[in-house]
Amino acid sequence: MGLELYLDLLSQPCRSIYIFARSNNIPFEFKHVELFKDSVLGKRPAAGSGAEQPRAGPSNSEGTGKVSLLKKVPALKDGDFTLAECTAILLYLSRKYNTPDHWYPSDIQKRARVDEYLSWHHANIRANAPKTMWIKVLIPLFTGQPLPSEKLQEVMEGLSTSLKQFEERFLQDKAFIIGSEISLADLVAIVELMQPVGVGCDIFEDRPRLMEWRRRVEDAVGKELFFQAHEMILNIKELSNIQIDPQLKEQLAPVLMKMLK
Repeated sequence: MGLELYLDLLSQPCRSIYIFARSNNIPFEFKHVELFKDSVLGKRPAAGSGAEQPRAGPSNSEGTGKVSLLKKVPALKDGDFTLAECTAILLYLSRKYNTPDHWYPSDIQKRARVDEYLSWHHANIRANAPKTMWIKVLIPLFTGQPLPSEKLQEVMEGLSTSLKQFEERFLQDKAFIIGSEISLADLVAIVELMQPVGVGCDIFEDRPRLMEWRRRVEDAVGKELFFQAHEMILNIKELSNIQIDPQLKEQLAPVLMKMLK
């Protein structure tokens, strides 16, 4: 029984795992999980809109619950072994498949720099960047009305602070976060920062150092793979075609609003 990865490429952590596995030629079976269809939000129309998941078959949301005790993606199944959480999965893949050292360096200090970024990431970039999608697309989809522009401005200000710290503390004048080669830190960062881009908040504009770093990351993993992985997020507005059960709307709308308080 081979490696199975349960992923939805609308999810930033899922995209990092997908890109990492593909760019390192790791053989795996893509288990397509549609969070917005099967387990979180609503039901897509039977045919029509939306980009297709790369190499994805029927949705596997039920299987995810059996693989991950947390019942969420990403999830990994390798024979009888199962694993959840993005960082844990990335490290497992890098060790099992002996991927090039630059991803998670054997040098203890370089490895510590990767760990440092991954620790900082969750309370900073990840705490701000995804909110742009909730504010501009998902919450209006559930509530039927847009949020005040002040809410987006507040989130963008927080994200701007995180981006300034990212450039000054982590990127500095280096090609990548830990030096001259890409690492897991760069991969985890870039997928998160593409989330605002998908909803029209181009955080790379007017940030030339950040833009050059993005281009280097794209080149390092391959532009074709990079944009294939991000195809759905770059067409996120097509989610407006999702058919959401009225009862589900009533249940989740208040929860989503609380997320941004």
